[in-house]
Amino acid sequence: MSTSSETRDKLKGKGLFLEFTDEELSDFLELLDLAQVKKGETIVKQDDPGDCMFILVEGSARVVHHREGKDINLAALQPGDFFGELALVDAGVRSADVEAASDCTLLRLNQAVISAAAGVYPTAAFKFLIAIGRILVGRLRQTNQRYMDTLLLPAHGKD
Repeated sequence: MSTSSETRDKLKGKGLFLEFTDEELSDFLELLDLAQVKKGETIVKQDDPGDCMFILVEGSARVVHHREGKDINLAALQPGDFFGELALVDAGVRSADVEAASDCTLLRLNQAVISAAAGVYPTAAFKFLIAIGRILVGRLRQTNQRYMDTLLLPAHGKD
């Protein structure tokens, strides 16, 4: 992918950019760094410090947590998905590896980009942060439901 208009067309209407106008999306994307990753490469490594988040534009990736010699597949990522967003809030370590399942095109952004966007394109920055929050709340609700299901499972087995 070579142009920002191609990137915009790929992301238009995707979760993070659902409420963006074409102009807002184009302006916002100009602030981000484009990265190319080959199939099999590790994009982020578990336990490394986080300093940015990524948005998958093209390709697919998988999120894998390593524990006690076992690999736990946590998620399969497709275009429009994002990961590493906690790095926008703190500099904690990565909780999992993200590996390219195919050749990938990614957008990279850090706290400085969000600050720049807030100053130059405040409406786009606001929409972006609200979208991240909305998606994270959805993920948290799913996690809470799975947790509750595991707690209730033994109780249902006794009936």
